[in-house]
Amino acid sequence: MDIVDSHVHVGTAGVPLGPAHSDANFALWRKRAAGVGIHRAVLMAAPVGDYSAANRMVAALARQAPGRWLWYVFVNAVTERGRVADVVAEAHARGACGIKVHWSDGPATDEVGIAAQRHRMPVLFDPGGDVQRVVDLAGRHPDVAWIVPHLSAFTDDWRAQSRLTDALVRAPNIFADTSGVRYFDLVEEAVARAGSRKVLFGSDGPYLHPGPGAGQDLRADPAAC
Repeated sequence: MDIVDSHVHVGTAGVPLGPAHSDANFALWRKRAAGVGIHRAVLMAAPVGDYSAANRMVAALARQAPGRWLWYVFVNAVTERGRVADVVAEAHARGACGIKVHWSDGPATDEVGIAAQRHRMPVLFDPGGDVQRVVDLAGRHPDVAWIVPHLSAFTDDWRAQSRLTDALVRAPNIFADTSGVRYFDLVEEAVARAGSRKVLFGSDGPYLHPGPGAGQDLRADPAAC
């Protein structure tokens, strides 16, 4: 099986894990990933708030091996309000095939959904457990694939993760990834109820080792890339 890791950051946003320099950190993730048979991934910046330089770095890295690395443009929907369309259009011209939004910057917005639909991009939106916001956005933008990492909550909020599984079953354009989900039974339930095509393998590298998740029997193609 050709495993694609659908959730890999370049850099750690100052979290003291592994080598401090992003190049060395990414090289360490690549070594770990290769050890478990992963040679392709979706790359994105780490959550740093201001993404202009970080997105350029990720784009340059992806250009080095376009058959191996896909990349998502990281958008701050709050500070870039009114400019999201331009940011996404510029990134799309440089090869970006998706959009990333993180709750620490603020929630994803309709502006993000409109840009995603225009360029036929999925949105990887970490809602910090706010499943209802994802459901609302998916309803207003039905032609956009909304991918929710960590089954919606990196903090092991099993109630939110269960609500996300309900949303996976109901909404055809909501997907999830497995990154950071420590309760395996919840992953198994999501696959059983929603189908393997709705649950993507992601490691959240380099924060987490790709090995444990890669052993799960899940499909690994990132939606719409």
